[in-house]
Amino acid sequence: MTATEPRDELDPYNPDQGPSRRRAEVAPPQFTGPYRHPAAGWGAAKSVGAFMVLGEKEPVSGSRAILKMNHENGGFDCPGCAWPDSIKGTHLDICENGIKHVTWEMTHRRVKREFFDRHTVSELATWSSYDLEHEGRLTEPMVYDPATDKYVPIGWPEALELVGRALRELDDPNQAAFYTSGRLPNEPTFLYQQLARELGTNNLPDCSNMCHEASGRALQASLGTGKGTCDLEDWSVTDALFILGVNAASNAPRMLTALADAHRRGAQIVHINPFVEAGAKSTIIPHEFVEMAMFHATPTSTLNIQPVIAGDFALLRGIAKAVLETSETDDKALDHEFIERWTEGFDAYAALLRATPWPELVEQSGVEEAVIRQAARIYTEADRAIISWCLGITQVEHSVDTIREIVNLLLLRGNLGREGAGPSPIRGHSNVQGNRTCGIDNNPTAEFLDRLGQVTGIEPPRAPGYDVNESIRAMHAGAVKVFVGMGNFAAAAPDTAYTFEALRNTELTVQISTKLNRSHVVHGKRALILPTLGHTEKDFQRSGLQVTTVEDSMAMVHRSEGMRTPPAPDLRSETAIIGGIAMAALPDSPTPWQEWIDDYDRIRDVMAKVIDGFEDYNRRVRLPLGFRIRQPARELVFLTPSGKAEFSAAPLPDLRLPAGRYRLSTMRSHDQWNTTVYSYNDRYRGVKNLRTLIFMNPDDMADRGWKQGDHVDVTSHARDGSTRTVRGYRLIPYPIPRGCVQGYMPELNVLIAIGDTSTQSDQPLMKNIPVSIEASA
Repeated sequence: MTATEPRDELDPYNPDQGPSRRRAEVAPPQFTGPYRHPAAGWGAAKSVGAFMVLGEKEPVSGSRAILKMNHENGGFDCPGCAWPDSIKGTHLDICENGIKHVTWEMTHRRVKREFFDRHTVSELATWSSYDLEHEGRLTEPMVYDPATDKYVPIGWPEALELVGRALRELDDPNQAAFYTSGRLPNEPTFLYQQLARELGTNNLPDCSNMCHEASGRALQASLGTGKGTCDLEDWSVTDALFILGVNAASNAPRMLTALADAHRRGAQIVHINPFVEAGAKSTIIPHEFVEMAMFHATPTSTLNIQPVIAGDFALLRGIAKAVLETSETDDKALDHEFIERWTEGFDAYAALLRATPWPELVEQSGVEEAVIRQAARIYTEADRAIISWCLGITQVEHSVDTIREIVNLLLLRGNLGREGAGPSPIRGHSNVQGNRTCGIDNNPTAEFLDRLGQVTGIEPPRAPGYDVNESIRAMHAGAVKVFVGMGNFAAAAPDTAYTFEALRNTELTVQISTKLNRSHVVHGKRALILPTLGHTEKDFQRSGLQVTTVEDSMAMVHRSEGMRTPPAPDLRSETAIIGGIAMAALPDSPTPWQEWIDDYDRIRDVMAKVIDGFEDYNRRVRLPLGFRIRQPARELVFLTPSGKAEFSAAPLPDLRLPAGRYRLSTMRSHDQWNTTVYSYNDRYRGVKNLRTLIFMNPDDMADRGWKQGDHVDVTSHARDGSTRTVRGYRLIPYPIPRGCVQGYMPELNVLIAIGDTSTQSDQPLMKNIPVSIEASA
């Protein structure tokens, strides 16, 4: 494959095109160094104020929305992260990024037919992702006209019939794929999987395939459950928190409240990340008004450890080895009774720990033995411990083994099945965990399919469907002809050039969206844009005002009710759009699609019979804080082959790279949520007006004779020998381990080869990309 040279977020097929429409308006880049103030606090307040007043011009509506966000009664769920709502019923359970996300959705700007009449798709393809979304909310269905290279209006009946006809005429239902991001609530999620399976396919790729697939597989193998076992009450009483691969201040900002509370009551907090992020130092919680008034910060860590990228496995094994060695002189270091009664495979794991030499652990983790032992002391001295992780752990080759190593460490001291202890993955988008619970799974269990068939009367397909990477390859090969997307797939996926080719090779792409994005300008031979309601907006159907439900990252299910009048009369809810497609595609369907659209309670009645843990759904979800889905492993019920929690004994991965190579990890800036870019700034990392950058260790830069702001070309080296290159990126010195570099997605997704996925989870290797770096010509 030839190298591609995208500039900013431009189409990699046109590397020589000019700058995007607004790029020239951006001020010169600035770098002020890592953030030296508390996370959140007045910096967040100032940023939010500027965003609401100057950026989106929604100070009044935005303020009203803030007062209803994450309320247990009559409020709407934040469409940002999946951090649980406060167990205290806090009236301002909000964060900077959540406010920005809601205000971004509530913008006064509108994309009407006149906009599309002025701009061809070829022109829009040269705009940055920021500029596409900045145009505002979509207002009516649009269809692509290849004769004019423009989107033109189409009525809802005609649009739904176009999709339905394309699906009906497929030679094989597996020629369709249905993608969703984590913003889709439970009710339309259930309809989405019902549509796909009644059509006859399990092609249900989702964002979990790129984010937390490894977590589900690892926890299922070790504990018999695909979810973490902790809730916020556990976080509020634990003695030690280990936070791995998580940038709390940007990715789950409300976690800062839990960290500050933990520090105040004396809990130990260990952050493990190649970057020492702002949220791993200190914070001022905005709704703690006295603390804000006094500028009083609370620490959010007691120890920060910086392993090399992907070195967490070796670090965890080193901590476990130190715990085992401590048990030789301190019998309480291990929970022998728990290990004997509730686990399988301890002897093999202990033998592996003893056989692993310390120098190897130090080299592979990039962390000194003394620091590893310090972390082990914190762990052994804590009566109860929680280990939490995010994408820094899951998007590497040995991701499943790493998470199983987390479970190994927890099992050594019986940190499972009791309050304040256990594994706690931090999910990203607001309902990504709910999507999987409610059936978005390309490889569903036989039990789920059996129950779905019995309750709904359909015969679900049994063969596994395509995940994200398999869907891209299938589209590229012409095996998938219709692609329906909930979310900005084109920007989120790896290997940008290959993914763009794949999407353009389809017969029809259908995007269900609130705003214009990259997936609308990278489309199939035919294309539809179907505009949908935002989660802040009222959803009226025939039976009246509807509520939807979501599941947070700790398995709490609660309702969400929009509060605003929709921005345009021609918008439909996600539930109505999916149901409409289903009725057009399946004219003889036994499913009462229209009844489900008319009254979401009817959907929940069916879900209660199909989904384990959703019994009595309609009543329980209307309780003040909703309900928690039961977790068998939390009660020490392990649905594993042995009936016990299972230790794993995976070999230590070798992370050594050839001379001259670096490990690149992609990440989001602070002023970004997934693929949505709010600005070109990254306050917590001291960057302004720049996204095409590479953070690099200052000593590594000095070795090459480079200085801040120098332009470099970054080339990735795929397993198949192919290379991909981005050119003219600016170097930024940053305190990161030597040999490691980091930069932003989606700009750097172009470097991730479609074939470079984890053999354990099939996730793209977005956090450990071998690269070489040279000065730009």
